[in-house]
Amino acid sequence: MEVKNLQEKFPTIPSIPLKKRKHKFNWFNMKAQLEIQSMVLPSIIFLIVFAYIPMYGIIIAFKDYDLFQGVNGSPWAGFIHFKEFFNDPLLGNVLRNTLVINGLNLLIGFPAPIIFALLLNEVTNKRFKSLVQSISYLPHFVSWVIFGGLILTILSPTNGILNYILLQLDIVDEAINFIGKDHYFWFILVGSEMLKGLGWGAIIYIAAIAGVDQQLYEAATMDGASRFKKIRYITIPSIMGTVIIMFIFAISAMLNTGIEQILVLQNPLNLSTSETLDTYVYKTGLQQMRYSYSTAVGLTKSVVAVILLVLANYFSKKVTDNSLF
Repeated sequence: MEVKNLQEKFPTIPSIPLKKRKHKFNWFNMKAQLEIQSMVLPSIIFLIVFAYIPMYGIIIAFKDYDLFQGVNGSPWAGFIHFKEFFNDPLLGNVLRNTLVINGLNLLIGFPAPIIFALLLNEVTNKRFKSLVQSISYLPHFVSWVIFGGLILTILSPTNGILNYILLQLDIVDEAINFIGKDHYFWFILVGSEMLKGLGWGAIIYIAAIAGVDQQLYEAATMDGASRFKKIRYITIPSIMGTVIIMFIFAISAMLNTGIEQILVLQNPLNLSTSETLDTYVYKTGLQQMRYSYSTAVGLTKSVVAVILLVLANYFSKKVTDNSLF
């Protein structure tokens, strides 16, 4: 019988302070679960080698890095490269393109896999459902060099199928160079990204939907609920935790853009809307060999990403009670 219950029955019993149980690391349990714990070891080694050890190179951002002198031999420069980045006249345009592209991805690209997963869940024919899933997954495994080449071919003003259809339907009088018009680039980028990642992005939502208790749907059917009402009142609330977590990740990646995708679709005609922080870092770092400057830009972007992650997690926890930490 607990002490609290004893004190309620016998008030004369003095209150005894309960000791908090301390959780100590138990080497015995570790050894007993050695086979299971060893499965985590390759992931830990991977993180150490490819994530933590390279972090030593961050100090390049605070040095005038010389390729021949190395990291330790290069002189310290302080925050000179950071000041140079914030005073760069290209910063405004690059930052605008990055934020607009990611904003459109949040507005259009983020809900697309969720809607696709919800619609796919309503398909009753298992063979057709498997076929649609397989077709939607396929573009993810095609490299951007190939997939981007297909996009360029479709949008070509000379032999592209899109211009051919528009001309045949008399929608336009002459072929449009879509990839050469800077005001089309953002929508081409977001549309091609959504097309390539639609099926793959829906996997996690399909898995979340599969975990919903089927008795809820049976009870809703008994109450006469339609399919739309089942989606609205059962499916969506059940996967909302997963949606929130993925949304937090999307917010934290607001300054990241697909560099492979942009480099394939980028050309001098659309450079004003296609230059983002990732391509800017690539060009200044590798092409111009300004290693310290590009490291400073990348470090600034990473710090902002961490801040966005913490803020998104904080507001999500306050509003929805769902968060990463």
